[in-house]
Amino acid sequence: MENLVAYRIKNARKLRGLSLQNVADALQVSKQMISKYESGLSMPNSAKLIKLSKLFDLKIDYFFNSFKIELNEVNFRKKSTFSVKKQESLKEQIKICLENYLFIEDCLSINYSFENPLKDFKISNTEDIIKAVQKLRNDWEIGFDPVHNLIQLLEDKKIKIIERSDVEDEFDGLATCVDNKYPVIVLNKKFQVERKRFSLLHELGHLLLNIADNCEIKEEDVCHKFASEFLLPQNIVISEFGGKREHILFSELVSIQEKYGISIKAIVYKLKDVGILNENQHSNFYKRIRFDRKFENEIDKTRFKTPEYSHRFERLVYRALAQGNISISKASSLLDENIEVVKSNYELI
Repeated sequence: MENLVAYRIKNARKLRGLSLQNVADALQVSKQMISKYESGLSMPNSAKLIKLSKLFDLKIDYFFNSFKIELNEVNFRKKSTFSVKKQESLKEQIKICLENYLFIEDCLSINYSFENPLKDFKISNTEDIIKAVQKLRNDWEIGFDPVHNLIQLLEDKKIKIIERSDVEDEFDGLATCVDNKYPVIVLNKKFQVERKRFSLLHELGHLLLNIADNCEIKEEDVCHKFASEFLLPQNIVISEFGGKREHILFSELVSIQEKYGISIKAIVYKLKDVGILNENQHSNFYKRIRFDRKFENEIDKTRFKTPEYSHRFERLVYRALAQGNISISKASSLLDENIEVVKSNYELI
């Protein structure tokens, strides 16, 4: 018990980005005592645990949750301003989310084992990326039509999707595995739908793609091309736009954005990539964006109508509640929601 509480106190401190001294000052004890709490050499009494709970803004049952997980290597996509402290905090947020996720699946006797359809497919060049997307779409039996709810598709394929609305814009997304068997993608929930879809597929590339050591493209660029190809396959681009073009109508770009859920900037890059637009045309497009604010605002508008939200965890919690596997207070804790709100939603089921 002492080791479990120690583990939780240390992780909660990282979660909130606090130092040992910060916690010591809040509890009015020495920094050495907090260090003892975190190493399991001493156990805080109930009054101190209540203070820790309030300090960390976590429910008391967090400190006694024995459902522990380990994250594999984490592939962060972030700006340089996303500090190490923020990264550590986000990792702890993710661990809490995943512990709750796996707990509820365990309550419902759900044991999802994931099989990577691309594990034996080596990526050495751009052509391999196109073939990998073709293989994945074929294996998943989705053809080459637009995919209108990527989050639902990936969750159906046993990939856990977690969205965070409490992160800053410096964070795009990350991909990792839990206990070497549960693939997870974490997204910034605040992003507009086209950016979220691209980020989701970029992180999927990190999870699925087997990139050869001698690959001629950097891993981040491989994942970018994978996301672009999945959203808007090369054969579809050629079908929609034809061959080399002198001019592209803005209305054409809007139509493709609305149909395939990919940003106009990504479409224009794709047109350059397949040779429909040349480097000079691509460069002129970005020059106009820099000097024409009205044009930039039109380019950056979101137009894809299908929302991208993950609801699976919430559905599982209410299912467990309906089946009597968990109490309303536990559901409230798992969903980080007021008990009255949970009761209200529960009554509607």
